[in-house]
Amino acid sequence: MPYPMRKLLYLFFACLSLGFFSCTNKATNNPSEAESSVVENANTITLTEAQRKNMELSTVPISMGAVSEKLLLKGKIDVPPQNLVSVSAPLGGYLKSSHLLPGMHVRKGEALAILEDKQFVEMQEEYLTESIKLSLLRMDSTRQRALYAQKAASEKAMQEASAACLQQNVMVSALKEKLRLININPNNLKPDNISRSITLYSPIDGFVSGVKVNVGKYVQASDVLFELVNPADIHLNLTVFEKDIAKLHIGQRVDAYTNNDTSRRFSTEIILIGKDVSPERFVEVHCHFESYHNDLLPGMFMNAEAMLDGAPGLLVPNTAIQRFEGKDYVFVQEAPLQFTMLEVARLSNDGNSSGISSPKLSAKQQVVTQGAYTLLMKLKNTEAE
Repeated sequence: MPYPMRKLLYLFFACLSLGFFSCTNKATNNPSEAESSVVENANTITLTEAQRKNMELSTVPISMGAVSEKLLLKGKIDVPPQNLVSVSAPLGGYLKSSHLLPGMHVRKGEALAILEDKQFVEMQEEYLTESIKLSLLRMDSTRQRALYAQKAASEKAMQEASAACLQQNVMVSALKEKLRLININPNNLKPDNISRSITLYSPIDGFVSGVKVNVGKYVQASDVLFELVNPADIHLNLTVFEKDIAKLHIGQRVDAYTNNDTSRRFSTEIILIGKDVSPERFVEVHCHFESYHNDLLPGMFMNAEAMLDGAPGLLVPNTAIQRFEGKDYVFVQEAPLQFTMLEVARLSNDGNSSGISSPKLSAKQQVVTQGAYTLLMKLKNTEAE
């Protein structure tokens, strides 16, 4: 190839390469065309105009308002002593039958068990025998009074007959009460319906919390056969730190829930605040359930939340708060395209807005509401890369 031609080809390729690199540098160095966000630090992200538009971000200013603080408490369901009943046999005997099991519901007057013993027969026999003697003594007393009126008997004989009648009447009355004590009606007792067994009845409406005997066992009068609970007046017994007692008052509402179902809340009201401080610096606070539920059992542990009186604080919409790795955050707008994620403590929640606390926040700062979750994912995904 002639030299002039070779020189022209070299110049052509040189111009072509220069133009290519010029176009590449121009496309790379033009920031207006870049579409990637910039993570300033672990919690701050800067978007492009296009990204903000695509995310449809919207912000609102932080407002001031009354914030009700939650006081988290623990306790257990308790029953007042008058609602706990221990059922015993008035007299000793053998337990013939009983259908009770712990947890069963019983009604007042319902048969709980049947006991047998020969002393029950002896008591009925004694009552009937002494009743017959009383009838004879009454007739004799009446006859002696008539004779004394006719001067046919001495005053002493009349008085002795009256005293014997009164003494027998006392004995019969005592035997009547003993029979009633073992649930036998003396007025219906006759020689042909003497029974060797007695029935124990439930003194309250409630449920069985304990069965202490088995069929065939001989029980003494002092033995407890069954334990019953009247749940009509169960209450929540909370243990409150000494420093928090001043925040509570009679009539204050407390929402209780179990660990098994934190979404189901039971409304209670404080009815009594203890006056004694335990060695562990706790004070007992008693709350009354607004309504009884069958699944609330004495001794069951529960958590509770007491809403304290409102104080001025920061309020944001609930949509502005994002949950991440067990903590609450909001995105604060630092510049038109720059947002910083700040941790906050949620103090209250009324369904639409929440009271929050953070030393880095103040009223009128703009926080992201719509698009906050997308911004969280963008920040964390970019950070992970």
